[in-house]
Amino acid sequence: MSDSNVIRDIPLFPLHTVLFPGGLLPLRVFEARYLDMVRDCLRQDLPFGVCLIESGHEVASEQAPAASTVTAEIGCLATILDCDMEQLGLLLLRTRGGQRFQTLSTRTQSSGLIRADVALLSEDLPDCNPGLLLECIAALRRIVAALSTKSDIESPFLEPYQWDDPVWISNRLCEILPIPLKAKQKLMALEDAGMRIEIVHRFMKQHAIL
Repeated sequence: MSDSNVIRDIPLFPLHTVLFPGGLLPLRVFEARYLDMVRDCLRQDLPFGVCLIESGHEVASEQAPAASTVTAEIGCLATILDCDMEQLGLLLLRTRGGQRFQTLSTRTQSSGLIRADVALLSEDLPDCNPGLLLECIAALRRIVAALSTKSDIESPFLEPYQWDDPVWISNRLCEILPIPLKAKQKLMALEDAGMRIEIVHRFMKQHAIL
């Protein structure tokens, strides 16, 4: 493993959600450990890591201390796009998913913030079945068109839409479809967009979405 692919001492934000590369993730931040994390990331123009919680809670308490949280090994970098303070002690963030990573080691600070050394993962292999891809593109277009007719619903996807990119198509379908979190985590961790397309295509067939 090349040292150029390793990021040292990155803060992690464990969540009951899965962030995909290129995905939009709004966040409400109010815990002191994450307020400090956001401040540092903004000052230094650095990302943080988002990992699915496998056991534990998003909000720390005496009954559920931060050190008891167990996260998935594969996560996704998040870059802050916008930050707004709705009220004192509450930040509203819009973040975008970046490159995936594998967690190498973690440590928990006294504040409860988890920091990690991570190794960046390769970009997806884009090859996929053209017929399946076309059906997935059509399904995603229908979803986007349905959402756009509802003026009170903000688009769950960041523009520009990349209709010719099987990686983008597969990630957006994984985000929007009602797939269980553990399955979404496995889909996000795949380094093969073609396989991800096949799986979501099968899911949509089984649930009469196609």
